[in-house]
Amino acid sequence: MVVLNWNGRDYVLPCLDSLCAQDYPDLEIIVVDNGSTDGSVDLIKGRYPQIAVIENGANLGFAAGNNVGIRRASGDCVVILNPDTEPAAGAVSAMRRAIEKDRRYGACASKILLKFEPDLLDAAGIVVCPDGLSIGRGRLEAGARYGREEEVFFGSGCCVMCRREMLEDIKVGDDYFDESFFMYADDTDLGWRASLRGWRCIYAPDALVYHLHSASSEGYSPIKAFLVERNRIWLQVKYFPLMTICRGQVFTALRYFFQAYGAFAGRGAPGEFSKERSKGELAAILLRAWASALAGLPAALKKRRVIQKRRKISPGEISGLLRKYGVGAREIALKG
Repeated sequence: MVVLNWNGRDYVLPCLDSLCAQDYPDLEIIVVDNGSTDGSVDLIKGRYPQIAVIENGANLGFAAGNNVGIRRASGDCVVILNPDTEPAAGAVSAMRRAIEKDRRYGACASKILLKFEPDLLDAAGIVVCPDGLSIGRGRLEAGARYGREEEVFFGSGCCVMCRREMLEDIKVGDDYFDESFFMYADDTDLGWRASLRGWRCIYAPDALVYHLHSASSEGYSPIKAFLVERNRIWLQVKYFPLMTICRGQVFTALRYFFQAYGAFAGRGAPGEFSKERSKGELAAILLRAWASALAGLPAALKKRRVIQKRRKISPGEISGLLRKYGVGAREIALKG
């Protein structure tokens, strides 16, 4: 169990309490701290002497921070967990039961509910787009609608169990998560790498996790908008066939149209963003994201060559995954 902490004083202790209450035997808990300055590390060490704490000394981001924890973890399965969550007592056991049902299951997605609106979903796995973007499956829908155990594209990085065998199979160099992403889209990137190697993901509806959404980062911040847009471009370049990339540009144009509508109509994430910032600032962020993505294109293409060389599925099967686990431009643009 890897919990990445960064100034989580206000919410990491309930998270760790919930982990200590799990019914899973011999649960290894590792807290990786990304240079917190709020005293949360001392609180964790004082209250949980049985929990291993790794101090990075700086904010390495979600990807690099979790990589540190994964390398330290000793189990044959590793759970990545956000510090602003509270897993129900049987969540880890439920994920383990589900992932053991088929050797092809390299990951297990949990059922993530909003902590203060527990009837609503944050994510029941993730859904993906042909331009690289992704969102929580069932986000802001009634959690009761997602009560069936079934295969999904991948689990949300908020809480996902990964088989160690899969992580070793899909890593590039020494990295599991792509550290150039820093944060956001890391789970989707891992999911595509796993899918190209033939791994599958099972969703366990009994693995309940309550999430204080975006507590560990600003919900509608400029840095989030920048990283989400930049990283989805790199993801597209790394994994998709050329024709899918071309079709993805049409999808992006439609998404931008609906996002612009949302910004002016006050709907979804664009509407929330525009309540505190101007539409011009949002456009400027998109331009900066594209500029940064283009600057990083040589590195992304280098990774593409490595990943595609090891691919086990065909371009047609990649398109099939987008159809099976996809979401429309309007829906993803106007989700909260």
